Amino acid sequence: MTRLRHALLALPLLGALATPASAQQLTIGFKAAVDGSDPHLNYTPNRNVQLHVYEPLVLQDAFLKPIPGAASSWRLVDPTTWEFTLREGLTFHDGTPVTADDVVFSIRRARAITGLRTFVVQTRSVAAAEAKDPRTVVIRTNGPAPLLPNQLAVIAIVSARAAEGATEADFNGGRAAIGTGPYRWVRFTPGQEVVLERAASHWRPQEPWERVTFRFISNDSARVAALLASDVDVIDNVPPSLAARLRESERTQVISGPGMFTLYMYLDHFRDQVVFATGADGQPLARNPIRDPRIRQAMNLAINRAALAERGMEGGADPIGQFAAPGFIGHVPDIAVPPHDPARARALLAEAGFPNGFNLTIQCTNDRFAGDSRVCQAVGQMFSAVGIRTTVDALPAAVFFRRANGSQGVDPEFTAFMAIFASSTGVASESMATILRTRNAARGHGSLNRGRYSNAAFDAALERVDETFDEAERERLNAIATRIAIEDNAILPIFSLRASYGVRRGLTLQPRGDGYTFSTAIRPVQ
Repeated sequence: MTRLRHALLALPLLGALATPASAQQLTIGFKAAVDGSDPHLNYTPNRNVQLHVYEPLVLQDAFLKPIPGAASSWRLVDPTTWEFTLREGLTFHDGTPVTADDVVFSIRRARAITGLRTFVVQTRSVAAAEAKDPRTVVIRTNGPAPLLPNQLAVIAIVSARAAEGATEADFNGGRAAIGTGPYRWVRFTPGQEVVLERAASHWRPQEPWERVTFRFISNDSARVAALLASDVDVIDNVPPSLAARLRESERTQVISGPGMFTLYMYLDHFRDQVVFATGADGQPLARNPIRDPRIRQAMNLAINRAALAERGMEGGADPIGQFAAPGFIGHVPDIAVPPHDPARARALLAEAGFPNGFNLTIQCTNDRFAGDSRVCQAVGQMFSAVGIRTTVDALPAAVFFRRANGSQGVDPEFTAFMAIFASSTGVASESMATILRTRNAARGHGSLNRGRYSNAAFDAALERVDETFDEAERERLNAIATRIAIEDNAILPIFSLRASYGVRRGLTLQPRGDGYTFSTAIRPVQ
């Protein structure tokens, strides 16, 4: 493989702008509260802010494709060895130079952290990391790892000197929060805000914003009102039901783009009998109906994805029938969105031995994204219309995920349940490896396989994806794995959420597929 060099496409790079002092302050209204600054704890809202402060070896463009970050280039030495070259003159915020030893420390630290918020999936292929010289990092993998650059895009580089033995409080308070990003950590007020200031120097041209404040406003109406009142400059997660207010105002605009977060219906593949499904007479069923492929197909055909995206989400989502939306790595163009076919769904139920249908309780969140419980109710009505009489149990996310994920030897509770998911790498095969691959903790497979799906042919296809360096061949193998899972209705993709932002007039914003709100993607109109 020749040495990889990519143009910097992820962030608009502009020189310092001659703007009034007041214009150099940017305030972002953030739906989800940040709860910490440790960049090796995997939590989406935290990472959104942390990526201003810390940088990985590899950055991601708007569609999550890898581009140079702290590393100016990388190359494959042999099938199990990668070499990354650090940018010349790269320094931490305290002025100390970044060395390969800091990178090695960061990778080891990310791999050593245990618990639910880890990067175990993304670091599963790393066998060892070492410093060849001050600017060269050699990473050896436990097998061919063509997606290693994509995976390392989620591992932030921290100062070994500052982070050695640091606690979460050390990061939150700023002592250990020393990175290489365009902004430095200033203040964290739990439940209220994070304040960042422009770094004294950076390898990219200077940012126009001297100070950036992320203010936490969880209530959707309050967040929209804050933008309309000019209390904030930008808001994330614009609820579709309130988007019209922003479009109609002379002060504000709505900017959106395709997103990678997909709403899935997870299905119980492992229990012989289930609690949340009963016969038409209300009595327990002798067998788990979900394990019958005809029942899964009936459920798939009962869902009207276009109606959910257009009406249930008021245009804030795009119907989907696979693991990656168009534009993202692993999208398979010839896999269509499943049709809505209630008649065929009813026929399949009868073929499966349920001519009178059955009763089902489905679970979902009621506070994870705007419209989640409303969509859940609509799906319940669609199931009921074909004979699967459905009760909806919409739960707070904290309760839902505890019961849906299971822990400490306890299996997930639910039979059919909905939640959004996206791999932080933006790669479809990584999503499949997380939510559908046969569980194997040692190899980092199936960490969120909530339905305990297991299919040897599917696993084998993903194994080949993991080992293939030729991009075209890897895409072909990814399509094989995708078709196996989709044709088996292993999980039911429903729609992908659009990344939607409210922005005051006079600013531009580049939408991102991960839905992150980067101040580095926000610019004054010239």
